[in-house]
Amino acid sequence: MVKKVIGKLVYEAGPTWIEPYIRQRLAASLKGRHYEVLWSDQCVLIGSTTALNLRHHSDFMVSYSIDDPFGTRDRNKFLLYRKSLKLYDLAVVVREPNITEAYSHGARKVLRVFMSADEKAHLPLMLNQEEKARWSSEVAFIGTWMPERGPLLSRLIELGVPITLYGNRWQKAKEWPVIKKAWRGPGLTGDDYVKAIQAAKLCLGLLSKGNRDLHTSRSAEIPYIGSLLCAERTAEHVEMYHEDKEAVFWSSPEECVAKCFALLSDRSNRKAIAQAGRKRCLTNGLLNESIMETILNTLFEQERVPLHSLGKSESHLPCAPSN
Repeated sequence: MVKKVIGKLVYEAGPTWIEPYIRQRLAASLKGRHYEVLWSDQCVLIGSTTALNLRHHSDFMVSYSIDDPFGTRDRNKFLLYRKSLKLYDLAVVVREPNITEAYSHGARKVLRVFMSADEKAHLPLMLNQEEKARWSSEVAFIGTWMPERGPLLSRLIELGVPITLYGNRWQKAKEWPVIKKAWRGPGLTGDDYVKAIQAAKLCLGLLSKGNRDLHTSRSAEIPYIGSLLCAERTAEHVEMYHEDKEAVFWSSPEECVAKCFALLSDRSNRKAIAQAGRKRCLTNGLLNESIMETILNTLFEQERVPLHSLGKSESHLPCAPSN
């Protein structure tokens, strides 16, 4: 409950009020320690003062954000992130517009990568008959409610697509009276997430319009797990997979319905597309270790930003270097 309240406050008011506490906790954790790389994985609670102090504990600092820190969906959540970008050696983003936006906020070096699946967490599992029966579905979607998703899913359901839905906050949708018949429970994690995707005949890959998505992590996770990706047609999806051979795309609910019914009635084609999609995912290197290698290679190709060029940390701050 406390975590949920803090998250709501950060979302609405921004994280400035909690940064001093985060700075103190980091100071205690990092005291006397030094690292080659400090990696900020979407750390929205780290502002300029904290980031400057963290530089005393590392040779390089990298910031990675999978969300859209310059968009409008997350209100004030990324307020400190944007202010502290100039203190990182490398800012990593996953959207093309974020490149120029990061530079406009003072980033020194920006790298854009695609979102990726995890080699271990999303590895296909050996399912027994009980697990197959438990998680089997025709068309699955696993994801949180967002305003644009309600009209789409309700339309698919009204047109007869056998949807199985897992996700949070769907009760907020005005289309809930239609959608609730497809809802099977809150969002899934861990092995349950993998099982639900693996046991589905095909999986929807829906975008977040507020996040300016042209692909998502599911665009890699679904094929890697071994299911068929059925997603909105975008320039990035078409770049990632050969349409109708490695994944299936659509531009309207009606086209999605037609694609779903065609795939559900053709097991051999469905299986062939899923297998080809997984092979392409591997070929594209859409996996965490491959992306991490790209990031670190880019990071180490440049010179470390010297501390004297960033300003001096005041001696009374918790993260000031120890003697």
